[in-house]
Parts: sequence; structure tokens; C-alpha cells
Amino acid sequence: MTHVAGHGPPSGSELPPADAASLLPDVLAGSVAVAIGGANVIMQLAHLPIGHGVAESRVESGRVDKHPLKRFRTTFTYIAVAAGGSDDERLALRAEVNRSHRQVRSTAADRVRYDAFDPAQQLWVAACLYRGVELTYELLYGPPDDATADALYRASARFGTTLQVPASQWPPGRDAFEAYWRSGLESVVMDDVTRAYLRRFAALGFLPLPLRRSLGPVHQFLATGFLPEPFRSELGLPWGARRQLAFDVLTRAGASVIRRLPPPVRAFPFNYLLWDFRSRRAAGRPVV
Repeated sequence: MTHVAGHGPPSGSELPPADAASLLPDVLAGSVAVAIGGANVIMQLAHLPIGHGVAESRVESGRVDKHPLKRFRTTFTYIAVAAGGSDDERLALRAEVNRSHRQVRSTAADRVRYDAFDPAQQLWVAACLYRGVELTYELLYGPPDDATADALYRASARFGTTLQVPASQWPPGRDAFEAYWRSGLESVVMDDVTRAYLRRFAALGFLPLPLRRSLGPVHQFLATGFLPEPFRSELGLPWGARRQLAFDVLTRAGASVIRRLPPPVRAFPFNYLLWDFRSRRAAGRPVV
């Protein structure tokens, strides 16, 4: 993810502990994750098989352009459970996601081949989520020390291993991850299908007109600002020095406010979604 200049913890700021078992839930701040989330989705879908798998998905109930609120809930529930759920809860979530993913695969008529069960595609999604968590930490607390960065990286493997990514496939350390990431950037490409889908997503074009007009420009501004190259160029949205300055001022001010929120408020909606997941599971209601 792109670095946001000027961020750092205020004097006396309490940093999360460098412990792999608790670091992800401590770092995840809902409002930051929502702000970064648009850019993260674009990064994930910038690999053509993943982009086509989402843009052409035949599972209408899970499409963000058809059911945006449900898609928001299920996506952020996955992050909440993968980050802070027990092993048993992660297995239960895997079963729910797998049930939906069985229908997300290309047919002989599709130009781009994709399969939601492909571990390589899931690894790229998990890698993008790790970049998002990494940026969340930096926005709130400044660059982590090596011990914290290593713990954050190890814990983020959960974003892949909760589904079909074997633990052995998660790059063994941050240096290995950087090599994997550089290689993955070489495969970043959008075609007419994915670029049109993602530009509409960035502008929240699937929402009703009043919400689209009020929230769309803000969402597109944040999504574009949080995108590093080459994602921003592939998306083809305008950017420049004035927008970058406004973006830096906005994110710096927002992070300063968020750092000072009480932990339960800062963690929303992840704390609520983890509770909702547990409630749905106890009642036998579908999660995905």
C-alpha cells in the first residue's frame, strides 16, 4: 500500500503488543479499514482472474453491485473472524465461504479462467489484505519496529489459511513476501471488464442516486489516494500534487482522531461483526 507521509504516534500513544495471537484484532480499526477497503478491493481485483471472478460472478446474492450491504457485512465479517476468531470459528467460516465459492468458477465460454478455490488467487487476496493491515498500523502508530512488523506479518497469514492457502504457501518472512509482491505487481492488469467494474465500484455507482452523489466522490478520492502504483495507473483515475496534499491532510487528521477513540469505538464494526457471526452461528442462521 502507498505510504502516507507525516503519520506517527502522538506522545504517549499506546502501541499494540508485538504478539502474533493478539496483534491483528488490536490493530484493526474499523473506520481506517473502511477507508482503506476500497483501494484494497481494487488491488485484489487487479489480477484478471480475480477481477473477472468477481465482475462476472453468477452468485448474485454475493455481488456488491446487487447487494452492497450484504457484501460489506460478509467481507468485513471474514476479516474479523480470520483476525480474531478461534480455530473452530475459522473452520466454520471456511465452510460457509466454501459453500458460496463453489459457484464462482469460469465456464468454457469465459475468456478469462478463474476459480475461487484456487490457492494462488486466494494468496494474492490475502497478500493485499496484509498490505492493508500494514498500512492501518502505520497510519495509527507510525512504522512498526522489526518485532512488531514480524508478528503482524505472521498473524496476517490467517487471511489466506482460513481458506485454501496452505501455511507453507505463505511466504516465510517479510523479505520473501516482498519478493512475492514484486512478482505479483508484474501481473497487475485491468481490461475493459474489470476497469469498468472497478471505476463504478470506486464511485459507488451501485448505490441509490442520493447516496452515490454524496458518498461516491469521497470514496473514490480515498480509494485513489490509498492506491500505490501500478494500480492507480491501471484504474485511470486522475491524481496530482494538489490531490495528494489534500489526501495527506485528511488522513493525518483522521488518524489523529481515531487514535484517541475508546477501543470499542475504534474497533467498530469488526467487534460488532464478530459478535454477529457468533450470534448467527449459535442460532443456525447463514453467515455468508
